[in-house]
Amino acid sequence: MSDSVLPPVVLASVTAPLPTDVAGHVLVGGSHGGIYATYLALKAGARAAIHNDAGIGHDDAGIAGLGYAERHGMAMAVVASTSARIGDGEDMMQRGVISHANALALESGVTAGMRCSEAVPLLAGSPWPHADAEPLNETHSVVTELSGRWRIVCADAISLVGAADRGAIVACGSHGGLSSAQSALQSGLALVVFNDAGFGIERAGIAGLAMLDQAAIPAATVGTMTARIGDGRSTLYDGVISAANRAAERMDTRVGERMLDLVRRLNDSPRG
Repeated sequence: MSDSVLPPVVLASVTAPLPTDVAGHVLVGGSHGGIYATYLALKAGARAAIHNDAGIGHDDAGIAGLGYAERHGMAMAVVASTSARIGDGEDMMQRGVISHANALALESGVTAGMRCSEAVPLLAGSPWPHADAEPLNETHSVVTELSGRWRIVCADAISLVGAADRGAIVACGSHGGLSSAQSALQSGLALVVFNDAGFGIERAGIAGLAMLDQAAIPAATVGTMTARIGDGRSTLYDGVISAANRAAERMDTRVGERMLDLVRRLNDSPRG
């Protein structure tokens, strides 16, 4: 089989461990179209990528990967979060509508308003291989200046959270959809705050909050227009809480409050 007709690789998330056979394929991933998720698609050797625009959001972070991909020679497009569920690559294939594309994708014939399923075969002929992605710095960090009763961690993706973060409050750059919640289920976090990805169709950008509530894990989101998706530090320092599950509400997480103020308030209050 010619590599120009390799089938697409369709995934709920590109921030979870990727299959080993992505190289040369078009990757349709349910992740946002920000820089960190795009970096992972590049690192995996995808020929081209289609992600979710996550409501575009603050500083156009939900589509910032388009320019990043282009600088590395990779064609990339995003589907509108209002057309298909973020965190669900299969739904993007079935219902997704392209909202933006970089110049390399446009040269391949992809246009805004096109169905995702129509864009995939066009991207199968896009340039490949392309330049290696340079490593990104400080995608996971402990915020020592906010030390107190709680350990505060910033992570650009929930997949970067590990056993060492157990019991911490985590400001996460991932969307708050089901695939992100699945990754957080075994984390043992005191509180995890995601980006709401503009809520999107069927409120998919916050759908994971209910899943985590069933596991008694406090979880909330910040508004995508207040913080850059894919950037944990922006979640912490810029984000305003837009939704919270019942477990988070019992911690006195308040919609409309800045996450930074929430963290400071929790650090000043007794645990329990």
